[in-house]
Order: sequence, then structure tokens, then C-alpha cells
Amino acid sequence: MRWTLKPKPELSKVKHLSEALQVEDAIASLLLSRGIETYEDAKQFFRPSLDELHDPFLMKDMDKAVERIEKAFADGENILVFGDYDVDGTSSVALMSSYLKTRTDAVATYIPDRYEEGYGVSIKGIDFAHDNDVSLIIALDCGIKAIDKVAYAKEKGIDFIICDHHRPGAELPDAVAILDPKRDDCSYPYDELCGCGVGFKLVQALASRNGKTIEDLIEYLDLVAMAIGADIVPITGENRILAYFGLQVINQNPRAGIKAIIDQTKKTELTITDVVFIVAPRINAAGRMQHGNHAVALLTEEDAELAKTYALQIEQFNTDRKEADQLITQEALMQIEESEEHERFTSVVYQESWHKGVIGIVASRLIETYYRPTLVFTKSGDRLAASARSVSGFDVYNALEACSEHIEQFGGHKYAAGLTLKEENYEAFKQAFEDEVSKTIDRALLVPEIRVDMPIDLKDITPKFYRILKQFAPFGPGNMAPVFMTENLQDTGYGKCVGEDDKHLRVTVQQNNSDRIVAIGFNLGDKCELITNKKPFKAVYSVDENHWQGTVSLQLKLRDLKS
Repeated sequence: MRWTLKPKPELSKVKHLSEALQVEDAIASLLLSRGIETYEDAKQFFRPSLDELHDPFLMKDMDKAVERIEKAFADGENILVFGDYDVDGTSSVALMSSYLKTRTDAVATYIPDRYEEGYGVSIKGIDFAHDNDVSLIIALDCGIKAIDKVAYAKEKGIDFIICDHHRPGAELPDAVAILDPKRDDCSYPYDELCGCGVGFKLVQALASRNGKTIEDLIEYLDLVAMAIGADIVPITGENRILAYFGLQVINQNPRAGIKAIIDQTKKTELTITDVVFIVAPRINAAGRMQHGNHAVALLTEEDAELAKTYALQIEQFNTDRKEADQLITQEALMQIEESEEHERFTSVVYQESWHKGVIGIVASRLIETYYRPTLVFTKSGDRLAASARSVSGFDVYNALEACSEHIEQFGGHKYAAGLTLKEENYEAFKQAFEDEVSKTIDRALLVPEIRVDMPIDLKDITPKFYRILKQFAPFGPGNMAPVFMTENLQDTGYGKCVGEDDKHLRVTVQQNNSDRIVAIGFNLGDKCELITNKKPFKAVYSVDENHWQGTVSLQLKLRDLKS
């Protein structure tokens, strides 16, 4: 691990903000590093308001989208809501179809089969629409590159509205409206919405034309918050507002399907991290192991007992998913070792029998061992399909673009992408990708980085300090949980390895006779030697609460230790 201290904000700005807010300098510094410089900025950050959401009609083509949907309402047209099979896609479909059904009965949903149809708008889906007399398809979390598919639909008399957040290509599909804040010609003030977020803006626009306000749409925000967390988009600006209020819905009045999942977890209050690691994998498991329709059914079900039944099914899919990804990860690691590829700049592995539904998870797992851009391929029909994952700071999308002569189709983001290619092009692509990454990656990016907000003394970690830190939530990209560094720590004699195979570290630390505080380091059992015999050490960590037998105390969540 390399520890990188973030630059210190200007001292004059720290003093000015700490006086304006009546907070400690450390809190003012944390705010400044997040771009919060004034009392007004801080007020918006700590007290998100739905009134701060942008006018949806600032988004390019929003007026065209609303006009076409209102025409469909007026003429009694059949509408098909089409979405991707991941959490963002299924949440988007659940949100859009739920809202449209308050305005018309002529609404159907469609999630493509991950294995038969693959990612994005499909010919099979368009044929389904045509066979069922659908004249308008609303595509969510996909479609921005579906030029041929949208043209095919047009030949069949079917219009398209696209709600996407992926990067557009050089050419756009010939749709009635394309809502994507990443369009070069779109001046919408915030371009980091997830697919469900773009869908929500369309719902907001439709509702406003129907005399409704944002307050009337709060019930949909649990879906938006779930998609924001699962899709790992920045939790800044508009996403922060949507996630903040969406979490309130999840914790106070969630829809039946989300409540059924929460009830299985024994959690009383969920954070965005819980949504990412507890709720989202279960929703994703439906599309990975069976079909995304199971997720949409769960998220739109209003009957609590039926929702429980659906949630139990999805729990089994998630168990199957865990078993598959563990086995495939072991096989992929063995393949890297046997091929003697552990010294490369990339990991690219392939086996035709690997389950397509978990190759993205496996790619992330491989990065935990070999920290470098990674692709995991499997057979999909007569093509090979892959999931790509990257390391912090490296744009895997750009690297794939540089290898596009070997690729049939690709799309995604800076850190995650998907692609297909012909099997005979696999070896040439593998070498081209290795060459491109080796040429363009900064070698420092191949060592995992912990970005440290600031050095701090243990005596500064007080209940009041933590109460303010908690209000920085919801955490995520663009607003990660603050990470601190403290030097000259000592174990008070109670440090030990804990857990299965002594994988974790539990230590009670002190600094210069400060109060003692418990620290827990997951997967840091191999650092136990650093704390023995009261040797001084330094640590990077975040501050957390420990709930035990009705008692709440502060604790440190260790990220790394050094002598």
C-alpha cells in the first residue's frame, strides 16, 4: 500500500470556514478538500434539500421525451419499458413502470436475458414489442450506442426514448429523444447521474406537467438511492441529494421488495455502504444467475407476503452466485500462475465454461491479488464476452478504445466496461491490451493507494468530532469516508489476531498517554508483528462506532499499518 496525504487547504481558508461554522480546524479542512468553502456551501452539504434538484427540462431532449410520452397517454398507445439486467437497469425499469402505471394501464416491462441477448437493446426485445403492438420503447441504462437496433425498431413503426448515462459514441441513435447528460451537446448542470437517476429526471418532468411536485415523488427515491450506490457513481451534487433522501425512504418506509431483503439481513438502519454490499448484490444476483425479471418483480411487488417469497428466491440466487464466483476466482488465479503472467501489466483470462453472470465480480476479485487492469472472458454464443475492471486512476475505457480493431462491441465507464469479440481475435486482443496498458499506465498506479485526508492525534477523536463526521454521509466516490493517519501509536497489551485463520487484527491503542481506543483491521492479521512488545507504529484508518450489548463506543477501522 502507498499512503498519499491529500494537499492541505490554505490555512486562511481553514480559519475563515472554522469560524463561520464554529467547528474545529480539522472539520473545516475536510470540508474544504470536498470543495465546500462557504457557510452556504456547508449548509447545502449538511442539509441537502430537494429544492436544490435541477430543473429536468435543462436536459437536452427532455421536452421531446415528455411530449412523446404524453401523446402515448392521450392515444392509448402501448409502452414498453426496457432496461439492463443489473441493479441500475432493474431499478430504472421498476421506477419508470411504477410511475407510468399511475397514468396508463398500457405498460409492459422487458429485461433482456444476459445469456441469450446480452447487454443493451436487443432485436428480440424489439420483436417482442412489435408482436405486442407496442409503439414506444423507453430504454433505461442502455441504448446510447444502439444505432442499428433503434433503426430496426423504426422500420417496425416503434419509437425510442433513450435514458442513458454511458458515454455516447461519435454517432447517436435516431431516437425521438436521447436523455444522457454525457452528450457533448447537453448543458445539464450535473453529468454524473446513474441510469435510474436519468429515469427519475424524466419522471420528474412528466409529473411536473401533471401538476405534481418533487414531494409527490419521494416514494421512488429508494430505488434511485439503491442504483446510485450499486453503480458506484459519485455521491456529489444532485446524486448526494437523491441518495440522502432515498436512504431515508429505505430506512423509514421502503417498498415491500426492499423491506423483504432488509428483513433478511437483521439490519435496523442501512447506510449507502450497506446498500452496496448487502442489498445490491442480491438484486444483481437475479440477472446474474437467472433473469433480471425476478428483480423487477420484487421491486414492483406491493403485497408484502409475495415480496417475501420473491426475496427468498433471490437469496438463493445470491448463494449460488457466491459459490460460482469463489470457484471461478480460484480457477482464474491458477490460470495466471500456470501461464506465468503474474509480472504483466494486465490480467486477461478466459475459460469458455465460466458463468457469464459473475465474470465482473471475478475481475474485481483478481484485482485484490494482482492490482492491475483486468479482463475476464467467457464464451457467449459464438463470441467471447468479457467484463473489464480497472485500478484507481486508470481509464480502462480509453485502453479498450485503443484496441477496438480487435473488438466487436464495447461500452462502459472509466473503471468498468464490457466487450465482445470473435474467439479468433482473443490472443491478438490480449497482447494489444497488454501493450496499450504498459505504454500508458503510470507505474505508481499499480500499487494500491490509500488517500489520507489528514494526520490527526487520538485526543482529537471525540464524540462531538464523530457526530459531525457522521453528517458527511452518505459516503461514496467524490465524498469518501474521511481517512486519518496517526503516528506513535502503541498497543496497550491487548492486541491479537482474530477470526478464521487469524486473518484480522484487533488492538487497543494509545498515543502519548491519550485515552485508549479499540481498533479493528480486517485482513490485517499479517501485520500483527508490527504491534508486538509495545513497538511504536503508525496507522491509517477511518472512525466508526462499535455497537456491543447495548453499548456504543468509538473505534478505529484500520486500513493499513507501518512501523
